[in-house]
Amino acid sequence: MIVDLEKCIGCGYCVRDCPVGAVHLSKKKAVIDENCTNCGACLKVCEQGALSREPEPFAGAVICDSCPITCQIKEGYIGACHRFKNVGGKLVRVTPLQTFKDVEDVVGPDPSEPIRRPLITAIGAGTTYPDCKPAPFIVQGKQKGVDVVTVVTEAPLSYSGILVKVDTDIPVGEEGADVLVGKRKVGIVTTEQYGSKMLSIGGVNLLTGKDGLVVARTIVDIANRKSVKLKVQDGAKLEVQVGQTPVINGERPDVMRVGCGSATLGLFAPLLEASADEVIILDSHITSLMSEHAAGRFVGAKPSGIRLRFRLSTPGRYFGDHGDGWGGTSITDPLDVISDIDSGVARPGMRVLVTETTGRNARLYELGNDEKLHEISISDASRQALDAIAATCEPSRVSAVYMAGTGGSARAGVTLYPVKLTRAVHGARANLTVGGAPAFVLPGGGINFMADVERVKGGFFYWTPTPATICPVEYTMEIKDYEEMGGHLEAMKPFKVKEPLDIPD
Repeated sequence: MIVDLEKCIGCGYCVRDCPVGAVHLSKKKAVIDENCTNCGACLKVCEQGALSREPEPFAGAVICDSCPITCQIKEGYIGACHRFKNVGGKLVRVTPLQTFKDVEDVVGPDPSEPIRRPLITAIGAGTTYPDCKPAPFIVQGKQKGVDVVTVVTEAPLSYSGILVKVDTDIPVGEEGADVLVGKRKVGIVTTEQYGSKMLSIGGVNLLTGKDGLVVARTIVDIANRKSVKLKVQDGAKLEVQVGQTPVINGERPDVMRVGCGSATLGLFAPLLEASADEVIILDSHITSLMSEHAAGRFVGAKPSGIRLRFRLSTPGRYFGDHGDGWGGTSITDPLDVISDIDSGVARPGMRVLVTETTGRNARLYELGNDEKLHEISISDASRQALDAIAATCEPSRVSAVYMAGTGGSARAGVTLYPVKLTRAVHGARANLTVGGAPAFVLPGGGINFMADVERVKGGFFYWTPTPATICPVEYTMEIKDYEEMGGHLEAMKPFKVKEPLDIPD
């Protein structure tokens, strides 16, 4: 790259977004280092127009054709996607090709059907680009006595994103709020799912937008189980890492809720009925009142005369609100959830337990002769119920599902008739896996899939400054079905495994 020193203001955006770290600042001006690949990432983010491409290819560089970027990789250096290195004037895939045996400890047990397990994975395979040529590896072999073929490619996918699931009842922000890395938008908060906050990161519109480079990097970092710092607009600061406890506003929640307030009451009704005359379980979605709830009536709870200020859903179930209080509600003083007490029904000495869906916070009250509730020490019966709730809660953790579409040109590397591949995948005659891990294919047109990144061997999602993410994709099917769809039989090689792995060139 060439730097126009008159235009360069030293903002550092090029330093921040160079995928190979080939830019630094000197005297508040950008300086291009020897390992530059001419990928153009810095061009995309320079707001001053201070950068331009070198007009001629770098001397001694090898031009990579694995994606539209066409990095010029000099001897001893890697390309923008970190997959290929120039070794002695040849591009060498940094990671060796992986068989299913190399990844099965992460993927899980071997599926029973012959086509559910790929012969090899796409990890280390390289990319089919342009897509009109056969995939880099098309191998045939036998599984469970059936002749099968596996076609693999590391596919560059602009239509991709990642859904991050944060198991906690701590509020992170409004649904629809922007999710930021620094000041740049990378996603949105989406609808909650049974006690988990959901963040949608990426998608083609953000990847092709002005902040596409940071979007691609964020998707890949999360998929590769790295720690990523996020900020929700007008909401929480988050640090998320797949498989680990989230950090929310500097704190680590230890558990997620056992269920909503209604579910918690239903699960532990006998213990709760024995613990107090009335029980209120605070929850941001469904707050429950034992004496009115079906589970409470089932175990013999008597009317208490207590009414809650939340909006009634069905008997004993109230729509909560959202806030920083107990159970993710606005309630910080438990008595504030009570709107009034019917003195004609309530009785002096009546005990009321208020808790939340983790059993973490709880207070026990007794109704005095003054018709007011007074806090008393937690009884043994109440402690037993609270301990049962707490013991049933699962750890708060982060998980993520990579989502992408391979229904476009990426199919041409598999077959001459791409729509036949699509139909075979939807008809379960061709099985799509991601790094050997099972994928769920969404119904409808195209090939849109989701995969749990924890079942993919770590570190093998990449990004490229197109911008796009790069995902290892395998299609496995019986050879007869591959022939019928017009597969690239001329490129098919026999699959043999020796020590070390021996795959024909």
